[in-house]
Amino acid sequence: MENCLFCKIERGEIPADIVYQDENVVVFKDIAPKAKVHLLVIPRKHVDGLNDLLPEDQELVGKMMLLLPQLAKEQGLDTGFRTIINTGKGGGQEVFHLHIHLLGGGPLPFV
Repeated sequence: MENCLFCKIERGEIPADIVYQDENVVVFKDIAPKAKVHLLVIPRKHVDGLNDLLPEDQELVGKMMLLLPQLAKEQGLDTGFRTIINTGKGGGQEVFHLHIHLLGGGPLPFV
């Protein structure tokens, strides 16, 4: 998507503090962190949100999920971490490019 903020980050058009990337996924620090560690895990492929996933996206989403514990370990989140996927305006999604929040490194509010 031309004007998608996360697509622009993925393409390197907007700078970000990238902590991991491969052919399928880019991971960067949130610019407005809600925890000591707050990463965003995005697919390189533009997908608006969970409601827009297709059957052929199953492997991509699986890779993203399996990457989360690895990232948490690399960030020193040995006692645990939280993941959040906001879906749609009613679910708090602000950027309409599928992304997983990875949070930890201190007290987190219960939800």
